[in-house]
Amino acid sequence: MSTPTAVITGASSGIGAATARGLAGAGFRVVLTARRGDRIEALAGELTRAGHAAEARVLDVTDRAAVDAFAAALDRCDVLVNNAGGALGLDPVATGDPADWQAMYEVNVLGVLHMTQALLPALTASGAGTVLVVTSTAGHGTYEGGAGYAAAKHGARVLAETLRLEIVGRPVRVVEIAPGMVRTDEFSLTRFRGDAARAAKVYEGVAEPLTAEDVADTITWAVTRPPHVNVDLLVVRPRAQASNTKVHREA
Repeated sequence: MSTPTAVITGASSGIGAATARGLAGAGFRVVLTARRGDRIEALAGELTRAGHAAEARVLDVTDRAAVDAFAAALDRCDVLVNNAGGALGLDPVATGDPADWQAMYEVNVLGVLHMTQALLPALTASGAGTVLVVTSTAGHGTYEGGAGYAAAKHGARVLAETLRLEIVGRPVRVVEIAPGMVRTDEFSLTRFRGDAARAAKVYEGVAEPLTAEDVADTITWAVTRPPHVNVDLLVVRPRAQASNTKVHREA
């Protein structure tokens, strides 16, 4: 039997890179996709040297033609991890930049749509496919300044829920993982456009926010359940975070 293949978007850093390591360790051939070729090439090299099957493919999930070409060149796909995403800004609705909202929607929602549509035939043909969508607790609640990101993640959540209804009976399960506060090298830094002090303040006083590896462990666990077991939704937060707006911060 050939090695099952997992495609991971946004694999150049953070949760995506950690998920690639987790699924490679679980016996998958991992296909790493992201816009930054140097990052995914380095990760593929690391995994290959460790004895795993890994390859890097530069891909922008918002470019439908590129996504279709990627899918056509792929020999098989058993798992799709829709991880590419991100937030821009923390502005109120009254002054938020529509360009930021559009950019977040394109990657968090349309990127998931492009990848899922392009790879669904291969996932179905595998006989036991998995579409996994990494959303956020922002997709299950709102907070001040977060409307653009929350709207995008709500869209991704609804996409996953609807897809599950529409393809029931096919050999493909649809899993949603919704992380809360995760401290990675880039998420908040990107959100605040390189303002390191503002990014650090997000986690100020929180002794143990989640790590990328925590979320990757959760993704790997969900993907490696027996094929008849569908983890519809798994919300994972650090113990210090009770909700999007209630976080325990030490003095």
